[in-house]
Amino acid sequence: MTIPPARIPEISSRLPSVGTTIFTVMSALAQQHGAVNLGQGFPDFDCDPALLEAVTKAMHAGLNQYPPMAGVPALREAVAAKIESMYGRRYDPGSEITITAGATQAIITAILAIVHPGDEVIVLDPCYDSYEPSIELAGGRAVHVPLTPGSFRPDFARISAALSPRTRALIVNTPHNPSATVWTREDMQRLADLLRPTDVLVISDEVYEHMVYDGARHESAARHPELAQRAFIVSSFGKTYHVTGWKVGYVAAPAPLTAEFRKVHQFNVFTVNTPMQHGLAAFMADPTHHLGLAAFYQRKRDLFRAGLAGSRFKLLPCEGTYFQCVDYSAIGDEPEEAFCRRLTTEVGVAAIPLSAFYQGGFEQRIVRFCFAKKDETLALALERLAAL
Repeated sequence: MTIPPARIPEISSRLPSVGTTIFTVMSALAQQHGAVNLGQGFPDFDCDPALLEAVTKAMHAGLNQYPPMAGVPALREAVAAKIESMYGRRYDPGSEITITAGATQAIITAILAIVHPGDEVIVLDPCYDSYEPSIELAGGRAVHVPLTPGSFRPDFARISAALSPRTRALIVNTPHNPSATVWTREDMQRLADLLRPTDVLVISDEVYEHMVYDGARHESAARHPELAQRAFIVSSFGKTYHVTGWKVGYVAAPAPLTAEFRKVHQFNVFTVNTPMQHGLAAFMADPTHHLGLAAFYQRKRDLFRAGLAGSRFKLLPCEGTYFQCVDYSAIGDEPEEAFCRRLTTEVGVAAIPLSAFYQGGFEQRIVRFCFAKKDETLALALERLAAL
């Protein structure tokens, strides 16, 4: 008797348009060609040894079993204290702060908690690539509204026009990846004015909150009472403390929103790495660890910008984050992805095309570099880029 080959059942994809991300593609290409990887947004330097010691101490103290679902109380207390100190709003650690498995999990959890099939969520292009798939998985529809080309400022007339009875939420990202722009107090007030008569919620992606330069301040949604009352505020310990691989973040939201958030959180991740939570709580006792981040990265930004100043790249403003966008139109006229591939294979420096952050792509001859690198890494990249 002949046994037929095992059959792999066919499935209908929940995300049929999603493939391998440009970040994975460019990182692989950089490795293949020995290029300096300024594409993907993570540091190539170590975190503070004191943070590693705090986590190791927690492990040796036996803090290795499940913590409470919402997070270790000491870490939630530390987050609440930080937000109150910096932005003037007190969140209750018990009912309004949740520790998450990174910011991406926080974002999809917030979306799954509030978005029902047929709902719309406004996203502002260019945007982080997890937003739309998360909305689609919830059965919602992403409504793309472009930021103003060139300046990447919010276009409130277009945002207003995109609001409809089906709008459930709007995602705001400041400091902004990929453009490195920062929303102003006036921007946040205009958003509050626009949303005041609506029931639209806000998902405020603030993972680069401590990277704002030249004396400006981060306008967290927590600073603005009308926005805070309708907002899930997302941040990332990985971005702040140079440990992106740990995948630990948090969400702050009013108690009714947090209750819905936790209903989803308990089933899609339940809880987060215990000793790292204890280590982070101990490390946060010294606020200089996050308050000094702006000066740390501003020096790297200035070093990188100075190195490109004599090149044919046109530097766009960098108000925050650890990204620098440049216009390469004086160097070539090929599409952004093709330019990035050539830059990686022929020049030896990897970047990310800005078009990858737009629905359907949008060509502006702009690419994004990450300067969260050792000084020697940046020096090598600058030496190679000078050849262009």
